[in-house]
Amino acid sequence: MPDYLTTRELAELLRLGERKVYDLASNGEVPCVRAVGKLLFPRAEISAWLNASRSGPQVAEEPLPPIVAGSHDPLLDWALRESRSGLASYYDGSYDGLKRLAARSALASGLHIREPKTWNVEALRDAVHEAPIVLVEIARRKRGLLLAPGLTGIETFADLKGHRVVLRQDSAASLREFDAHLVEAGLTRDDIKPYPTRARTEEELAIALHDAKADVGFGLGALAGLYGLGFVPLLEERFDLAVWRRAWFDPPMQRLFKFLASPACAERAKELGGYDLSGLGTVHHNGASG
Repeated sequence: MPDYLTTRELAELLRLGERKVYDLASNGEVPCVRAVGKLLFPRAEISAWLNASRSGPQVAEEPLPPIVAGSHDPLLDWALRESRSGLASYYDGSYDGLKRLAARSALASGLHIREPKTWNVEALRDAVHEAPIVLVEIARRKRGLLLAPGLTGIETFADLKGHRVVLRQDSAASLREFDAHLVEAGLTRDDIKPYPTRARTEEELAIALHDAKADVGFGLGALAGLYGLGFVPLLEERFDLAVWRRAWFDPPMQRLFKFLASPACAERAKELGGYDLSGLGTVHHNGASG
């Protein structure tokens, strides 16, 4: 559904005339924005406005499914199992995770979307506005070029020309980052040989390289040692978990974060390499409405 309602759509929702909706907006009684001479009404904020105006007994919200969606991370995936959190996972990229979060078909989503001044915050706001969702840092991660065993001669994106490359799915933030680096190097996808099957997780990408199905992929340094791959670090990204606030205090999420802060998890991160957990638990956004 569109993120914004028109005046006519809001009037139909409220069973009012459009003139009355204009009056509500003019008097500052309803959340709205004015753009290019039009009035638009943020859907999420309208829902919050209506909920704030309700009376009578409070009816419990429908429970959120115990699913962590979004971007795949080897350390988080391991912690979900080892903590016995009871949470399932569905990894199909950061942008898919945002859609599932907004649709309430997941209670949390892993994100690593680069923004001009930070990571993930604006993308989360665009998807859910000021919904009661908290954005919590998990780790800083090294990302770069993962190389098939024994491959040399690749140090920058410019060196990818003519090589077989494993790509991620369109909903993965790492694919958009890959394309941006490719453009900076003066290349396009026509200059590389994409492997025909997209890797849907970081681990699938690493396995394809380990099996010599391709030469290089844009992935996490944490998987280089596990799969005997070469690694050229190019950036450090922030990996966050966006969590519906009403799920944050439930036992599954509390068990997960308690385990993430444990010595066992710190040791695992050290074994994998490429992780900095010093910011674990830092809140980077806390949705206002609820």
